[in-house]
Amino acid sequence: MNYTERLKEASDRFNSIVCLGLDPVMEDIPEKGEPAECILRFYENILDKIVQKKVFPGSVKPNYAFYAQYGLKSIETLEKIIALYAREGIPVILDVKRGDIGKTAQAYAREAYEYFKADAVTLSPYLGYDSIGPFVEEYPDKGSYILTKTSNRSSGEIQDVSYNGAPFYEYMAAMILKWHHPGMGSVVGATYPEQLDAISSIFIASGKEVPLLIPGVGTQGGSLAEVLRSLKKFPDMRIHRINSSSAINYAYKKQPGIHYADAAVEALKQLNEEIGSM
Repeated sequence: MNYTERLKEASDRFNSIVCLGLDPVMEDIPEKGEPAECILRFYENILDKIVQKKVFPGSVKPNYAFYAQYGLKSIETLEKIIALYAREGIPVILDVKRGDIGKTAQAYAREAYEYFKADAVTLSPYLGYDSIGPFVEEYPDKGSYILTKTSNRSSGEIQDVSYNGAPFYEYMAAMILKWHHPGMGSVVGATYPEQLDAISSIFIASGKEVPLLIPGVGTQGGSLAEVLRSLKKFPDMRIHRINSSSAINYAYKKQPGIHYADAAVEALKQLNEEIGSM
């Protein structure tokens, strides 16, 4: 089963195309102790509640930097958290945005897929296919999401520059199709709905399955309705993932008196239902 097939299977199994970002911020985690221990308890408790209430995401996406900032023990915690969520059959996207070449790229791929045992990674294409090849050629059943049009405000400084009469993000979408392997996808931010629609049209017209990873819904201000309007044009929405991190992780802040794990699962349930009702 390649990565795209895994996405479909998980979507069917969990009735979800939500990607739950697992991004620890110690100031927001209501646990006491060393960072590595607090982070592990936090996400263990949320997972226990997910399993108990049978409210699942379609994938999870831990961001490497959020763990590495707290030192080596927290990187070990990241490994443990990946294993816990993978054990429940949830696809894991390791958000590392790697972008290097040669043996360095091979080492990064080995770290992500063999040490962390992630199902997919995020990649920066700035160095060209040399930075992508080791991830897709040596690990053909794994997934990779290529940064295409990111959700941040300054993304346009590079990604919107005109190239051959079209925005560079459209050229990047065309390169993804040129490089395409099963499981190769694209990162496109929800904060730019017109660009999301344009990129979606390019992928749809190709006839190839290109999974989209869409950050920016919720805290960053992206519109879920506009995202779904684009995704519904695809032959199969099950391959795509809409990411939500802080709005689920720290939902307890808006629900005083409710345990953070209960609040997180309720927020996940609401997002799943909102997607299903649109």
